[in-house]
Amino acid sequence: MFNGRSAIVTGSTSGIGLGIAEALAVQGANVMLNGFGNANEIKKTRTRLEAEYGVRVTYSGADARPAEQIATMVAEAERQLGGVDILINNAGIQHVSPVDAFPKRQMGPDHRDQPVVQLSHDPRSAGA
Repeated sequence: MFNGRSAIVTGSTSGIGLGIAEALAVQGANVMLNGFGNANEIKKTRTRLEAEYGVRVTYSGADARPAEQIATMVAEAERQLGGVDILINNAGIQHVSPVDAFPKRQMGPDHRDQPVVQLSHDPRSAGA
């Protein structure tokens, strides 16, 4: 389906992003992985994907926030993969903590005074 096409998948060194990158590779797409992580593990992932699916897999450690780094990543993909046909924007930062301890700064500037999650359960309102 994607034979000869090239893709950048941000946030693809693990989790959902890696799953997306692998799904594209299965379909014949060359892929540029992107994200943070252990360099040895990323190299192993690249090698595995190339061997299993016969596609080219490259890597960029660009931070997906600064525009300059994104521009450099795209230029690298164009040079290394011959172009970019598919772009999957999957990058994000994961912060794990109990809801009541979740720092509001993690929500960004538009949510500083908002609760992270409002949980309420009143069995009477559910007809129970």
